[in-house]
Formats: sequence, structure tokens, C-alpha cells
Amino acid sequence: MSQVVAIDYGKVRCGIAATDDMQLIASALTTVETKNIFSFLEKYFSENKVETLVIGLPTDLKGNLSEIETDILKFIEKVKKLFPEVEIHRFDERFTSKMASFFISQSGKNKKQRQEKALIDKVSATIILQNFLEQKQR
Repeated sequence: MSQVVAIDYGKVRCGIAATDDMQLIASALTTVETKNIFSFLEKYFSENKVETLVIGLPTDLKGNLSEIETDILKFIEKVKKLFPEVEIHRFDERFTSKMASFFISQSGKNKKQRQEKALIDKVSATIILQNFLEQKQR
């Protein structure tokens, strides 16, 4: 099989998570500066077989899209051109940052580590990916 990769897209950095080749376990991979996301994806996709890319869908409590959605749509268009063989899915990312902060706080990290934005972003991507996998299994 091949991997599923999730991206928690942000203006400054993107959290990245990936599954194993059996698509059973979602694991935090890294955080990449947004300006370097395409070079990261090119390298990662050349070294790993990636079938699906899951990109967070930023909505508020009322279901309205966040203003970053415009940037995400431009990002998706470029991904489609560079990697036409990769299937793209969107997944609701509501509360993932809050959940990530909670899980990090439960992990025994100190306050400085818990507030590290890069860690929150990659844990958020992992939550998006895990939720996507769970929904796919239903």
C-alpha cells in the first residue's frame, strides 16, 4: 500500500503527519515553513509512496471558512499541478489546535515546550489525519 499525508496549513508553517504504509497509524512527521512546503513535498513524495493528501479545512463554530482558506485553495491548485497522481481530501480541522495543546499538556512537556507552535502544528496535523482514517473506516 501507500501512505496518507495530512497537512495543517498555516501562513507561517505547516504541520505534517503521515501514516504507515498500511494506513493504520497516524504519526506526527515534522513542521515545515510554508515557504518551503513544496520542496519538502517533492522530496518526501520522491522517497515515499503517497496515495492521498489530507488538507485541513479551517472553519469556525458556525461553519464559516477562515480567511486562510484563500491561501489553502491556491496551495491545493499548485499541489494538483505538481502531483496529479495524489488524491486530495479536505477534512474539518475545528478544535485540532486546542486538542493538540491538551494532548501535549498531558504528555508531561514543560510549559515552554507546550507553547511551542511548531509542536502544536504537527500534533494538529496528526489529529486531522487520525480523524480522517477513523472516518474512512466507518
